[in-house]
Amino acid sequence: MTIFRIALPTPLRRLFDYLPPTAEAQKAPAIGVRVRVSFGRRELTGVLIELADTSDVPQAKLKPALEVLDQTPPLPPHLLELACWAADYYQHPIGDALHQALPVLLRKGESDQPSLQQRWHAVPDITVDAIAPRAKKQRALLELLLQHPEGLDNAALRSAGYSSAQQKPLSDKGLIEQREVSPDNTTTPAKTALLCQPVLPLNDEQQQALDTIFAREGFNPVLLQGITGSGKTEVYLQAIERILHAGAQALVLVPEIGLTPQTVSRFRSRFAVEVEVLHSNMTDRQRLDAWLRARSGQARVIIGTRSALFTPLQTPGIIIVDEEHDISFKQQDGFRYSARDLAVMRARAENVPLVLGTATPSLESLHNAQSGRYRHVRLNQRAGNASPPRFELYDIRQQPLNSGLSEEVIRRIGIELQQGNQVLLFLNRRGFSPALMCHQCGTVIECDRCDARMTLHRTPPHLHCHHCDHQRPIPHRCPSCHSSDFKPQGAGTERTEGVLQQLFPDTDVIRVDRDSTQRRNAMQDIMDRVHDGRPCILVGTQMLAKGHHFPAVTLVVILDADAGLFSADFRGMERTAQLILQVAGRAGRAERPGQVLMQTHHADHPTLTQLVSQGYEAFAMAELAMRRDSGLPPFIYHALLRAEANYRGRAEAFLSTLCSALASDGLSLPGVSWLGPFPAAMEKRAGFFRAQLLLQSHDRRALQQVLSSITPILEQSPLARQVRWSLDVDPADSH
Repeated sequence: MTIFRIALPTPLRRLFDYLPPTAEAQKAPAIGVRVRVSFGRRELTGVLIELADTSDVPQAKLKPALEVLDQTPPLPPHLLELACWAADYYQHPIGDALHQALPVLLRKGESDQPSLQQRWHAVPDITVDAIAPRAKKQRALLELLLQHPEGLDNAALRSAGYSSAQQKPLSDKGLIEQREVSPDNTTTPAKTALLCQPVLPLNDEQQQALDTIFAREGFNPVLLQGITGSGKTEVYLQAIERILHAGAQALVLVPEIGLTPQTVSRFRSRFAVEVEVLHSNMTDRQRLDAWLRARSGQARVIIGTRSALFTPLQTPGIIIVDEEHDISFKQQDGFRYSARDLAVMRARAENVPLVLGTATPSLESLHNAQSGRYRHVRLNQRAGNASPPRFELYDIRQQPLNSGLSEEVIRRIGIELQQGNQVLLFLNRRGFSPALMCHQCGTVIECDRCDARMTLHRTPPHLHCHHCDHQRPIPHRCPSCHSSDFKPQGAGTERTEGVLQQLFPDTDVIRVDRDSTQRRNAMQDIMDRVHDGRPCILVGTQMLAKGHHFPAVTLVVILDADAGLFSADFRGMERTAQLILQVAGRAGRAERPGQVLMQTHHADHPTLTQLVSQGYEAFAMAELAMRRDSGLPPFIYHALLRAEANYRGRAEAFLSTLCSALASDGLSLPGVSWLGPFPAAMEKRAGFFRAQLLLQSHDRRALQQVLSSITPILEQSPLARQVRWSLDVDPADSH
């Protein structure tokens, strides 16, 4: 008798046994196919992991599965194995991990066949001579469609710079038509059809980087460390071109959705092949269709955020992780995997090159490069004639400030604007003010659900907790003394934008943060305004720091360079250094030289001075030495057990029972130690009281064995129903 052993999307860390479907006799399905089953009162879609001939459950109690949904598994065997390995390593229920590796519609049991597509085609036997020479845009569109007999959809035409203004006249004249097509596997294009535009010449450093990527066949991890503006993207593009010539596909991971449109636009303007994108702002149908085109081999280049890591490729050729240091590659809830680290595992399994690109490598990647696990290539020369920006620490102690702006900053902004340049101000605090205080008694309005102050917003007026998203109206009277005399404390991007608009009324001030970019296409509209080259002031959060090209920006002002210098998290200084240099890299990317002015109360801080005078690598080497001496990652392995409960002390009590079990039951292994339990840095968040327990070891395998032994204890604890807990292996932060 065959038993189906199925992984289901539940919090339980085990597989579930079912009998084969009773509807019809069938041959044993392949491992990895989706199976629809009855689970309690629900129907769930699971993944077949194993076929067995016995079960610990009596046969009379086994339910038959309802339906096998696939003829062939949605994920190829090596990706199924990778997802199972990740579930085991990150101590996450296997069913939920496999669930998240699939597109949403496949999780819901829908077919894994692509939907029909609407594509524009040139009508048969037509030439560009059918369009008058003066209608250059229409002629170019018709020529593009003639070059793509398979047709192009609206998204591809928009990315190529064409809109309905060019499509409609051609359609009305009967020169082009829209057809409904079923996407089929496309053949590999001829080499001459791969590029839409010629490649740019590489300098010696870029050419060395490209040669290193292909220095040996198969798995070849390369850490590509290039200062901002050094042309890392051009190296990516030319590496992908080689892969496309070999008939293979490329997977490019970017940290955030905000970087995706410009990356896709640049890749689509370079390559005359199908470039697909995968991110959470797409509809479920769009994501599934893109996923299927990647799996079939029709999509040759796939660009996506963290979850795109599990996208199957028919002919994998290279994996590129851009901004590899970015914390966004680590999932912060649920299945807490690192897409960067799993990209290494996937590249090894698929035996393809891996490129980890960044201007400011994570200390983990630098350590791997020092240890010989990665090849380390540096790009220290800016592309073209651009020179690195000049740094200046400006001491604001005892200086008068206008909503956080010193007189020197205001003066320097004015000079740049008079010269026709653009200025970028970085402040990693959105809203009008980070706190609202009663001027009479000093009471600061705090969030009822968090140990945090509420941020004042003026457009629209309200108080907002950026930790739990709780919002409330601005109070008319102080809850302590009933005074109505409230004063905003400190400045956020909203307030800074308003002050700059008053100081420079004839200049366009553009705010870039999560609030100002919520509208669809808002970020693209902002980029269009900036790229028209007119003098303007950009003020924003870290959304401005990554990947953007602002050729007219000559002055970058970091208003609060001290943020993160005294963080409770040992990674605080690393994050601060990375952010400072990422922001600074927006200055002087073209012919005009750039300057970076950093306001600070600690102009003599040794880390800051080392960073601006010697660069990131000198800072990183010193930081690695400190980590080694202190016994911190990457020289030791961490796992953080988090717990939260409705009542203070309950989460700590839950973790204390585990500490007792570790001490008395011999669950711990030599070399594995623990710290805590202790309250989280922000103990109360979203109405829950949080506590943490840190487990660490120099032996990764010993730590994994201990983690595997404690999860059953946590699940069976009498307090487990009163506490919500999670295990974070290789945590990216300690909050």
